[in-house]
Amino acid sequence: MQDLVGPAMGTLAAVAVGGYLLGSIPFGVLITSAAGAGDVRKIGSGNIGATNVLRTGRKDLALATLLLDAGKGAAALLIARHLLGSELAGAIAGGAAFFGHLFPVWLGFKGGKGVATFFGLLIAACWPLGLMAGATWLIVAFALRYSSLAALVAAAAAPLYALLPLPALGLPAAQPIFVLAIVTAILIYIRHHENIARLLKGAEPRIGAART
Repeated sequence: MQDLVGPAMGTLAAVAVGGYLLGSIPFGVLITSAAGAGDVRKIGSGNIGATNVLRTGRKDLALATLLLDAGKGAAALLIARHLLGSELAGAIAGGAAFFGHLFPVWLGFKGGKGVATFFGLLIAACWPLGLMAGATWLIVAFALRYSSLAALVAAAAAPLYALLPLPALGLPAAQPIFVLAIVTAILIYIRHHENIARLLKGAEPRIGAART
């Protein structure tokens, strides 16, 4: 019953602000700067995510960025869910963290593309959903060798997976998770608009290919 009514609006607003600030932490920038690898925003694509951090030549820094970017979305959702006992609060906190990663206040609202944070959110919200989305990414990435296309397909598939009658997705808890999957998928498509244009032109670099 609590998920149908939900916490008070003021509480949800505070959860959203907290989630956004957590998601806004630019781990890619902080990690590369602390390790003396330079400003990742001036390398490769200029993105702050793990893929661009890898272009510094430091796999360890890229892995750390990947885990922390995924973890901050998961942490926001899990903390809110635990403290308030509400899937709605968890989804709002997680969604706000995702938005914070894409548009961090600390970097003039110029953030990452959200793929790692997206998967972290899904695994925290409902691990079968996260695993299916992750498997979709792996299949497309290995078959076609386009990281961006794999992310786009996985993002589009996630809301559909959320509709499956999985034991971990029983109503009413599934409703906030389903909406979270839709909203984050839409934002991923918005942030990948340049990749989509290159894919349509056949100019998107494949996994392992040098970036021009």
